[in-house]
Amino acid sequence: MIPRIGFGTWRLSGRDCVEGVADALSAGYRHVDTAAMYDNEDAVGHGLRTGGVDRSEVWLTTKVWPDDLEPVRLRASLERSLRRLGVDYVDLLLIHWPNRGIPLEDTLAEMTDLREEGRTRHIGVSNFSSSLYRQALELAPVIVDQVEYHPFLSQEAVLRVCAEYDVELTAYRPLSKGSVGDEPVLREIADAHSKTPAQVALRWLIEQPSVSAVPKSSSPERRRQNLDVFDFELSDQERARIDALPKDRRYVELEWAPEWD
Repeated sequence: MIPRIGFGTWRLSGRDCVEGVADALSAGYRHVDTAAMYDNEDAVGHGLRTGGVDRSEVWLTTKVWPDDLEPVRLRASLERSLRRLGVDYVDLLLIHWPNRGIPLEDTLAEMTDLREEGRTRHIGVSNFSSSLYRQALELAPVIVDQVEYHPFLSQEAVLRVCAEYDVELTAYRPLSKGSVGDEPVLREIADAHSKTPAQVALRWLIEQPSVSAVPKSSSPERRRQNLDVFDFELSDQERARIDALPKDRRYVELEWAPEWD
């Protein structure tokens, strides 16, 4: 359901963000990811309007910060996001991080109401462990968990939930802060396909069932490279070599994070 490769906008702002979104759309991206916390929704909206692509063709995701998960505050957060983005709806509204102090059922009930009102087409979560994801799925029509995922971090438990419920995982930090370029296994596989290690890492992700990825790049050339991953396939042996890499490297660890799988 979600376009397999999206354009991530974390830490993009101002003109760089406007031009980045517009250029990404020109390059062929049809999935743009932002969040209220990124403080760039106005720039993302400007980029959408100048990108030359009809709004209906773009999958637009934004997120609600954990402080705003109480129903009234959540609704107000989405309305602010819609105003800043200059749109009538988003395609996907995510809980950015879980908040232990606010009942999940109350948050998801409000998000479901917003979905039924057409303010968002779909709802989901981000940074949920597999057990929290399962809990959310039992409460509401959640379609995705957006989590850190790359060749150096396992998300097997979340992927098992995806398979069980026929839902999705979106990978952020899919290039592990650029460190994929330093991995000999990825470099060797990239050379065999005349691709870059980053392209191999993204291909490894999107070849998995129900997995999409939202790499970020401030370089037009890299943006195009990140999207150019649909003209080759990894062999079973190549996938096995990537699967065998150590999977214990987590870059995003905050004090309010859940207990990870």
